Formats: sequence, structure tokens, C-alpha cells
Amino acid sequence: MPAALATSASPATRKQTRLIRLLTLVALLAMVAAYFAPIWWVSLTAPNYPKDAFPDGIRIHFHFDGVHNGCKAAVRGSQLANETLQEDLAKDTERYNPVLDAKKDVNKDAKGLDCVHEMNTINHYVGMFPISTGAPVEKPLAKFFFGFFAVMLLAFAAIERRTRLLVLGVGFSAVAVWAVVDQFVLGHLASHVKAYVDEAGTFFKEPEKIRAWGDNVTLVTKVVVGVLVLAMGIVFAGVAKLRSFELLMALVPALLPVFFVIEYATWLWFFGHNLHPWGAFTVKPFMPTVFGEGKVAQFSTFSYPHYGYALLLAASACLLVALLLRRKQLREEAAGSLA
Repeated sequence: MPAALATSASPATRKQTRLIRLLTLVALLAMVAAYFAPIWWVSLTAPNYPKDAFPDGIRIHFHFDGVHNGCKAAVRGSQLANETLQEDLAKDTERYNPVLDAKKDVNKDAKGLDCVHEMNTINHYVGMFPISTGAPVEKPLAKFFFGFFAVMLLAFAAIERRTRLLVLGVGFSAVAVWAVVDQFVLGHLASHVKAYVDEAGTFFKEPEKIRAWGDNVTLVTKVVVGVLVLAMGIVFAGVAKLRSFELLMALVPALLPVFFVIEYATWLWFFGHNLHPWGAFTVKPFMPTVFGEGKVAQFSTFSYPHYGYALLLAASACLLVALLLRRKQLREEAAGSLA
């Protein structure tokens, strides 16, 4: 809305504008919270993982930046808790001295329920690569795409064209510099690729093949960072030239729940259809369960959205309402200019 029109807008239009800003800011907060939250969870259950020791089965959580352990500590009084207590009380177990051990790392070599490791161990028997090797480009770059979306939403909430372009220019520049410095100057891309190569070779040692995968991750990451910077330039130019282009600044982040499901299902398909022949058991390529319950051999699988996905849906709902209101304003402005 031009400044002159903004100052002469009716009370109803000003109220509508405040509602658009409020919805956009709520969506931005929900989106940022979703980045740090588990988006989806998967659990495996089987007779050899008793509910007493694994109340949630072998459970993992998918975040935008990686795969995290979803298993809880053993419940007090459970079989696993009692076994751990007995191990701690054993005569050979080292005792903690509050004076001599004050600076000692007591958590070193501590045993816990690492269900990401357990899930990988189970999967490798059928030739599946470690689950954390999925999305090797998307995970480390997710924070920059969220920065990209956040700048667009802040610009969408701005009313005056000059302010909107200023937000886009400053915000996009900051995100671009952040991505380049983080990935290339500080060497996080190189360290990520090294960790990826080590993880991919955990069970199936094929150094040359996996090294080539690492080279591909490096190449694709550079291309994606370049595409991200190019997309920023396109958005800036589009908003500067076309009035209706600003609607895309809310529409694209609103589609995040769709983007996530497509990405998640694609990688599940990849893992289920690229089984290594060195697996101890031979199974036909299969599509792991994306949503709901499934069964593979003696394992039951459960795959459902977590609360982070609800945050994404809430952000989408707010943005779609804000987008429709802004679209209505643009049409009224266009009709007013022709009158």
C-alpha cells in the first residue's frame, strides 16, 4: 500500500492491515519455533525390544537440521533401570569422589538409550544406510532457508514499498553473507562432508564410492547456496517491479508443511530402494511407512507428525488468511486507482 494511500485509508482498511501484520508475525514465530522442534517421529517395535525397557519402541525424531534420539530414559522400577542400578552397584564400578572427581567428566563413556544408533543397527541388517545420512545437503542449509523465509515474512508485514525493499535488501544480504561465511569461510561444509562420509561408511566400507558421494554433497551444496542467493535477487526484483509479487512472500513459506512431507517421503523411498547387497538379510526394495503403521519382517513401524508439524500448519493457516486479506486490499487499490 503506497504511503499516501496508507495515510488516507479507511478505518476498516487500517484494521485489516493490523490483522495482516499480526497474523504474519504469529506465523513467523511459529515457523521459527518449528525449526527447533521435532517435526515427525518414527518408532519400531518388536518382541526383542520389550515395552518395559523400550516404552516407546526404538523411536527417533526428525528435525529440519537432523535426526535426533526420541527414546526416553528407563522408567524407575523398570527392568532396564534395575539392570543399570545393579551395574552401578557392582564392586568393579568406579565410585564418584566429590573432591577428587570434581573436575572429572562423569558423562564420558556413559551408556544411554541412543535410539538413532539402535535404529541404524537394525536397518543395516537389511542393507540400509544410516538414517542420518539422508538429506545431506538440506539439513545443514535448512537454517539459511528459514532465514530466507523469515526475511520475506518481515517484508510482507511491511506496508510501505520503500520499507519493504529495505527489509528485503538488508535481510537477504545478511542471510547470504551468513551462508557463505558459515559454509565456506568457517569450513562447516568441509567438516559436514567429512562427518557424512564417516557416517555413510559405518557399516558398508566402500571408501571410493562413499568419497564420491561426499564430493557430490560438496558440489550440490555450492549449487544450492548459489540458487538461494539467486532466488533472493529474483524476489527483490519481483517485489520492486510487480505489486502482486509480494503475495509470493507469504505463499512460499505457507507451503512448508507440503515441502517437508515431499522431502521426507522422497528420502524414505531412497533408503527403501537403495539397499546395500552386503546386508545380512535380503529383502525386496520397499517403501517405508510415511504416515501411519506398517510392518517389515517382525518389526512394526509407526510414523506420525510431531508437534513441530502442528506449528508449521498453524503458521500456514495464519499466512493463508493474511495472504487473502492482502490480495483483497490489492484488488481494492487497483479498483480505486481506475475510478
